[in-house]
Amino acid sequence: MAIDKETARRIAHLARIEVPETDLDPLAKELSAVLGFMEQLGEVDVDGVEPMTSVTPMKLAWRDDEVTDGDRRDRVLANAPDARAGFFTVPKVVE
Repeated sequence: MAIDKETARRIAHLARIEVPETDLDPLAKELSAVLGFMEQLGEVDVDGVEPMTSVTPMKLAWRDDEVTDGDRRDRVLANAPDARAGFFTVPKVVE
């Protein structure tokens, strides 16, 4: 799948990345190369290959899903620079 200049511009806009006009053509070529590689990976025969969680063989540690050592709100909030009414207080970032 080939990415054209307009599609690269739209992708940059959606990603909130400012890309100069002169860099849109090279970006489109790079994105096309990435998609081409992804298409190549889709052609690989993986029948009979077990999914891996790590490159080294290991078993995942399982534990019971139970609440332990909870009810520490006051101790946790003691570390906060500003806490009110049982919550962390943070500075306003949006007007």
